[in-house]
Amino acid sequence: MTSSQSVAGRGTLAVYASGSLGMGVWVTVPGLLLLYFLTDVLGVPASLAGLALLLPKVVDIVVHPLLGSRSDRQARRYGHRRRMMRTGLLLGVAMVAMFTVPPALTGPPAALWVAGWFVVGNLLFAGFQVPYLTTPSDLLVGYHERTRVFMFRMVLLTVGLLGAGIAAPALSAAGDRGDYTRMALLLATVMLVSAAVALVGVRRLTDVCGFRPPDERAGHSTLADLRVAWRDRNFRALVLSYLFTGTTTHLFLAALPYVTEYVFGNSRLTALFMGLFLGPALFAGPLWTAWSRRIGKQRGLLLSQGVFAAGSLALLAGAALDGTPGVAVTAVVVMVMGVAFSGLQLFAFSMVPDAVAAAEVAGSSKAGAYTGVWTATEATGTAVGPYVYSAILALGGFVSSTAGEHVAQSGTALTALRVGFTVVPAVLVGVALWFQRRYTLDDAW
Repeated sequence: MTSSQSVAGRGTLAVYASGSLGMGVWVTVPGLLLLYFLTDVLGVPASLAGLALLLPKVVDIVVHPLLGSRSDRQARRYGHRRRMMRTGLLLGVAMVAMFTVPPALTGPPAALWVAGWFVVGNLLFAGFQVPYLTTPSDLLVGYHERTRVFMFRMVLLTVGLLGAGIAAPALSAAGDRGDYTRMALLLATVMLVSAAVALVGVRRLTDVCGFRPPDERAGHSTLADLRVAWRDRNFRALVLSYLFTGTTTHLFLAALPYVTEYVFGNSRLTALFMGLFLGPALFAGPLWTAWSRRIGKQRGLLLSQGVFAAGSLALLAGAALDGTPGVAVTAVVVMVMGVAFSGLQLFAFSMVPDAVAAAEVAGSSKAGAYTGVWTATEATGTAVGPYVYSAILALGGFVSSTAGEHVAQSGTALTALRVGFTVVPAVLVGVALWFQRRYTLDDAW
């Protein structure tokens, strides 16, 4: 497989990748705090809170493929995909509204408010995300240059994840509703600036590397586009693997505030652990990129999955220890898992354009459709992860509360909390690894 070997400068790639800062905020804050916000601030039962986060994602599953096909149509008509990306400029509004629940609302009504704004935010996010992530598939670049483009994106995404992962729990640590509103306002500003700069970055990147519009068959029928994407054996394996990987990582995020509060008795450790989880990823991304030139993306992804699964089981040791020793062991394990997380994201996302390029050679290039399926899968994982954890909490008898209250949990609830944070993620990543081993496209490059 051959393609033009255009190479973008670091400045161009950095401007393009800046869009990932805002994406990192949107992915992190709801995934990290929304379940806890519902159960421990708004008094929503764990089972209902999980549904409030899961059901809005059903809309995403339908909408993302539709947006993928629409993005292909716009790319053919206008020669770019930036029109739909402008929805990202409004994403901050949904963020603020989602965490600004009227004082009179608690329990189920509060869950309905949050879920409604979560739907709005997800729709705005999808309108930005689908064309933004499809851009590398449109470029006239080669196999390793695609990894380089995504490496820059992953570094900036990690900065967004890291900044939001530390700032959001720190700003809302007091647990008052007003603290959550102020946190959302600050981070909404970051998302607005990020989306605006990304619009410039996409234009610059396509000007430098060239733009390959989708073929005439793409975008006319969403169902036809979906059939083409799903029949691609390698892409299907990659998607199913990432579904379980995404479910795992978002379960980890959703579980972290519960672990720091109920296992270690200090909610401020959430910001510390998020920093330790995402900090190493800033340095691991370039190292993974360099290593992929020697071992390939497939082997790098399998290794990352294996390390993350082993780390999940190793967290059992930290959760079993009291006080400082438990925190120290957990901190070390979380750092190792952060390095693996960087590989999980970098390799998986950079392999999507490889699948698109292979489909183009086979005469069926539909980049928007592939990306629509991919982002729908990612959205599903972001919802299923917290839902699985909320279901585990509910089965263990976890008791919800409102802001300012502290409820003593039963031994069964604490056991469920620990198992959901350790054993369950290890099993889920094991399934992801099983699917990923069926991917063979790396052999063709």
